Amino acid sequence: MRNCQVLRVFTRGEAGGNHLGVVTDVAGLEGAEMRGIAAGLGFSETVFLDCTGPLPVARIFTPAAEIPFAGHPLVGAGWVLGAMGPWRRVTCGIGEVAFRAEGGRAWIDVAASREVEEVPVSAAAGCGLSGAEGAWMVWLPLRYLLLEVPTAAAVAAARPDFGCLTGESWEGTLLFSRSGGTVKARFFAPAVGVDEDPATGSAAVALASLLTFAGEREGSLVIDQGDEVGAPSRISLRWGGGMVTVGGTVCRDEVRALGR
Repeated sequence: MRNCQVLRVFTRGEAGGNHLGVVTDVAGLEGAEMRGIAAGLGFSETVFLDCTGPLPVARIFTPAAEIPFAGHPLVGAGWVLGAMGPWRRVTCGIGEVAFRAEGGRAWIDVAASREVEEVPVSAAAGCGLSGAEGAWMVWLPLRYLLLEVPTAAAVAAARPDFGCLTGESWEGTLLFSRSGGTVKARFFAPAVGVDEDPATGSAAVALASLLTFAGEREGSLVIDQGDEVGAPSRISLRWGGGMVTVGGTVCRDEVRALGR
């Protein structure tokens, strides 16, 4: 019998957040079995931590695929690892990622992407995401299309065509509107098995990379996401010196027996 810690990462107060499965006993598990566990749990991501080497190794799965990098699994993993041992870094598909945890919060530090390209604002208009004032592609290394729309209300009102987005050449789509130090965002990734994600740390890294590309070499934002799927979430974002910090609150809901 192996256990899975069920967390909510990037909560807004005590509410909401993005559910995450964290499995720290990976003995005997192959990738196909990890993917099966992730599909059975049904969360946007589940992270499997191998702590037998000098540094923990994280493998991240959506219900449909293994992915090299994702924010909320690594923030959640950092929160769990901070209570387990002396580690301050974890290895994933993009290399080593620094993390820190304190009380009910955790953060990760990753390099901003230098692969940012402006694209036509009509890039996803055929998928129900029209009205963008700016559009960019960011590689993390998965490809994220970032669409900026004029108002938070326009973000909330969007009705994406998930079938259409699945067939596009990028893996994730961030729809956002910025007002001062606050961003209203939604993230869609049906191509990797997640129609709409409640809170997306990797997309926050993509946004900081875009803003750096646009000339804002340092700054901070609060990103609100998840209201449309009943999981109000809040991500703290800082960037500067080519690095991005993503963090937020973490709550543990239960420890669930997996039965395999």
